[in-house]
Amino acid sequence: MTIVASGPAASSTAPGAPAAPAASAASAASAASGKGVGPLLRAWRERRRISQLELALRADSSARHISFIETGRSRPSEEMVLRLAEHLDVPVRERNSLLLAAGYAPRYPETPLDDPALGALRDGMERLIQGYEPYPALVVDAGYTVVAANRGIAMLLDGVPETLLSPAPNAMRLTLHPQGLAPRIRNLREWRGHLLAQMERQIALERSERLRALYEEVAAYPVPHEEAPADEAEEPVAYFALPLRIEVGGRVLSFVSSISTFNTPMDVTVAELAIETFLPADPATAKYLHTLAG
Repeated sequence: MTIVASGPAASSTAPGAPAAPAASAASAASAASGKGVGPLLRAWRERRRISQLELALRADSSARHISFIETGRSRPSEEMVLRLAEHLDVPVRERNSLLLAAGYAPRYPETPLDDPALGALRDGMERLIQGYEPYPALVVDAGYTVVAANRGIAMLLDGVPETLLSPAPNAMRLTLHPQGLAPRIRNLREWRGHLLAQMERQIALERSERLRALYEEVAAYPVPHEEAPADEAEEPVAYFALPLRIEVGGRVLSFVSSISTFNTPMDVTVAELAIETFLPADPATAKYLHTLAG
């Protein structure tokens, strides 16, 4: 399956146009409106459970200066805003919010995923997930819109109605919707709880209204009162992580997932991409997938 430009990464910017932070600035301006940089920095520091003294030591500053910044008595330089954001592990999009609140221009662009400037990134992700076959792998953005997937994912989605697959499939909807994968997932309650907790952590970090709306939607999907009984012929397996146990073609396959992101991204779009891979959690699943691949 090919890369699909969708979600916030797919803007109206023409391919080949210079990457500009306009889209990121608009969303960041909304988040920063009505608040100075001081309260925003204090909120991030408290969220990270770091004292003013500890932050000052990390940022080569003083607790007094950090206090003055947080109370608005001192306006930090652009360099100081970025330094504090780095030590507080603030997401790239939110760093633009901090810069705007301090009166500076956003530093990080938000380049559309289909822009030629990201061609090498797209090609690299395609090779990565295709090389992972026959195991499933996909790439999602910050709102869980699927921007790329391999044939292993296509196998899992076989039979899912087209209404959930187009125009821009969403991984959370595909998994938890009653017409999606949910009826096939043998441990739906556990897997659903894992996914909702993951979204809750992300919402607390990013304060995204789009993500909150998605969370409220998928959390409201009905959950079966009883899950499909385990096949008595199935041999018990000691799993090393919570597995996704899903019925495919009359067989129950088990996977554990791993999520990868990019180190030190300098672009909002790239920062918000995540590659999720599904590793067979038992020998039977691995054998079956390799049999399908020939």
